[in-house]
Amino acid sequence: MDPLLYLGALVVLFLVWIQVKGLEYVIIHQRWIFVCLFLLPLSVIFDVYYYLRAWIIFKMCSAPKQHDQRVGDIQRQVREWKKEGGKKHMCTGRPGWLTVSLRVGKYKKTNKNIMIHMMDILEVDTKRQVVRVEPLANMGQVTALLNSIGWTLPVVPELDDLTVGGLAMGTGIESSSHIFGLFQHICVAFELVLADGSLVRCTEKENSDLFYAVPWSCGTLGFLVAAEIRIIPARKWVKLRYEPVRGLDAICKKFAEESANKENQFVEGLQYSRDEAVIMTGIMTDHAETEKTNCIGYYYKPWFFRHVEGFLKQNRVAVEYIPLRHYYHRHTRSIFWELQVFSSFLTTCTTFKNLGLCDITIFKKMLFESF
Repeated sequence: MDPLLYLGALVVLFLVWIQVKGLEYVIIHQRWIFVCLFLLPLSVIFDVYYYLRAWIIFKMCSAPKQHDQRVGDIQRQVREWKKEGGKKHMCTGRPGWLTVSLRVGKYKKTNKNIMIHMMDILEVDTKRQVVRVEPLANMGQVTALLNSIGWTLPVVPELDDLTVGGLAMGTGIESSSHIFGLFQHICVAFELVLADGSLVRCTEKENSDLFYAVPWSCGTLGFLVAAEIRIIPARKWVKLRYEPVRGLDAICKKFAEESANKENQFVEGLQYSRDEAVIMTGIMTDHAETEKTNCIGYYYKPWFFRHVEGFLKQNRVAVEYIPLRHYYHRHTRSIFWELQVFSSFLTTCTTFKNLGLCDITIFKKMLFESF
């Protein structure tokens, strides 16, 4: 009983402390408590649920059967909006906590919310070399499936939770874009529900004006319900070469040279100051030197941008072999922690402002208040 008594006493003291300090204070100043006790466990449960759900649905081939029903439901909602007079703007009813952005979409409170529950992979056609997916299928989900059967997308934006709909109707870029272009350039067909409730398919030859207008439209032309995307053969590893470069002109020249070399399947640069960067080039391969392998996606590995910074500090050129999916999602674990670097930048700018050397007010207003 003693351990239980100790645990009970700690819980009581913890609750008293929250009562004294206030919940808002604890969440803001001791956020690790909220993250460790609530956010991380819930995130794990959420990820496991959606992974199992996607795997079961694909294995049972039930997504194509449900897709037409889901499209019909969206059409019904749009037609109801039209019957009501169409006085409000329409928007997707996806809750803000499901998005990658920190922005709070206040417009959803005043617009007509169209519920779109479409997050599945519908078909992989290896003969045509395309995958047909619903708009809320994300990069982590798509690469997990495609890599398991030996295929991949030519352009894979690195965050797991980025969705096909956001990347197609907004924009997406990755370290292979110097060869294949932006994410929309690997899309070969779109299916949309328009404002009159009709379903339209568009390609380069079919409804081509709509096809070329979809990218960057941000959902203003219709609700995306499916997209067909090119796929290419995948390999097990990415052979990645790290090269520190110093001097702004040298950095720009090196990056341009490596991007022009189409033998490089991946080109990326991480810049740590005005005159310090690491340029990385990579190619896919099925063979790896065991002593040079690095599974950077494991939880105990350093965040990727910190790992890369090590080569800069050591001024060392190096080569590593990284599992393909680990490479694709190399920034997923660290993305929000990268704000620590940005926070340091803001602190420096504030110091300069206090010294009368610059004014950061307009910059901060554009960055934060524009949301």
